[in-house]
Amino acid sequence: MHRLSPQAFRAARAPGRIARGLLAGVLACVAQAVPAALSEQVLQVPVSVVDAWGKAVEQPITVTLFHEAAARAPRPLLLLNHGRAPKAADRAAMGRARYSAVVPWLVAQGFTVAVPTRIGYGVSGGPDVEDSGAACDRKNYPPGYRAAATQTLAVVQALQDRPEVQPGRTVVMGQSYGGATAVAVAALNPPGVVAAINVAGGGGGNPETQPQRPCATPQLERLFAEYGRTARLPMLWIYTENDQFFGPAYPRAWFAAFREAGGRAEFTQFPPHGDDGHSLFTRFPKVWQPRVAEFLRQQGFEIPETP
Repeated sequence: MHRLSPQAFRAARAPGRIARGLLAGVLACVAQAVPAALSEQVLQVPVSVVDAWGKAVEQPITVTLFHEAAARAPRPLLLLNHGRAPKAADRAAMGRARYSAVVPWLVAQGFTVAVPTRIGYGVSGGPDVEDSGAACDRKNYPPGYRAAATQTLAVVQALQDRPEVQPGRTVVMGQSYGGATAVAVAALNPPGVVAAINVAGGGGGNPETQPQRPCATPQLERLFAEYGRTARLPMLWIYTENDQFFGPAYPRAWFAAFREAGGRAEFTQFPPHGDDGHSLFTRFPKVWQPRVAEFLRQQGFEIPETP
C-alpha cells in the first residue's frame, strides 16, 4: 500500500463527498468566554461514516475550538480526540468534550485546538458507529477506528479556512480510543497532517470486569501492524505501567508490531501514576507535557522552553 493521493484520500475519507460549500454553510459557532485569555467556540461540522455493519450515517457533530484570544496570526491546528467509556450510558452522558485540564497548555504551545465530540457520544448523539461487537474474543475493531478517523479528517478539512488556523500544519492527538484513532489517521497519511500523538491508545479494555486484559488482543496487534504498513507520519506513543485498561505489556506489543511493519514512532511508558495510569492525560498532565513538547520541537514546531 502506498501514500494516498489527495484525490484518493478525499474519496476514502467518507462514503459521500461533503462539498466544501456545505461545510462552510452548516458550520455554526457560539462564542463563549473562558479563563486564561482563551476564546472558546462551539461548531457543528457535518460528517459521513459507515459502521461495522455497512450502515451509512450522516449527521453533524459538535466540535469545540480553542485559540488564544489575542493571537494576531493563524496557528497550527491540533485536533484532540476523546476516549470511549465501556458503558453506553456513560458515553451518552459525556456532554461536550473539552479537555479543559490540558487544552490551555496546548494553546500556550502555539496551537489552535479542536476537540470533536464524535457520533454516538454526548451532545453529538446518534448511533454507536464505533461498536466492535459484543463477543470479547471476536471484536471487529477496524470499522470503528475508520469511522473515528473519518470524522477526525472531516473536522480538519472543515477548519482549514478559519482565520485561527494555519492550513497544512495539523497535529492529530488522542487519548485512549482517541489515541488509537490517531494511529488510524497516521496510516492514511492525509495531506496537511504532519504528526500524530497517541496517549494510552487501544480498544476493548474494561478495568471493572477485566483489568489490564483488553478484549481480542491478537486482533489489536494485527490491526496496529496493518496501520504500520502504511503510516509514514512521525508519531509519539505514551503509556503508563499501571494502565488498568491495557496493562503494561500489550501496548509494547502493539508498538512493536507497528514499528516492525514500517511505522515511524517513538514509545514512552511512564511508571505507575495514581490507581489507574490510563488517566495520566488528565490527572497528571505535567508528567507527559515535557515529552510531548520535545516531540513537537522535533517536528519543527516552535514550542516555548519551560522556565
